[in-house]
Amino acid sequence: MCIRGDSGASDPSTDTDGVDKVGCDDALAEIYLLLDKECSPERDAELRRHIEDCPPCLEEYGIDDQIKRLLARKCGGDLAPAELKNRLQASIRRTVAERSGLRVSETKISFRREPDDTPDDR
Repeated sequence: MCIRGDSGASDPSTDTDGVDKVGCDDALAEIYLLLDKECSPERDAELRRHIEDCPPCLEEYGIDDQIKRLLARKCGGDLAPAELKNRLQASIRRTVAERSGLRVSETKISFRREPDDTPDDR
């Protein structure tokens, strides 16, 4: 069981007996990936195991889950453009990677050329 302490991280070497190898900082950084079902099945299981055994992380997970459900209920009819979704997903993945040190295996990014409105400096 992990009780959030100084670093908020549990000992990563304690995975041999199925014991929590996810620290609080990692779990909290990846809560929305978990809520959005964007984790691999293995990572999903690791995060859920930690969250179930760590009261502070479980509380945060519950709060974020309720916020997500409230937003879906109140804003469920509005669909964001696909390009905006892709940019937001890429941004979230970059943030998670920066905070947790994980590598991102897939990110969808699209580019388009904008007209140049600046006058020529000839």
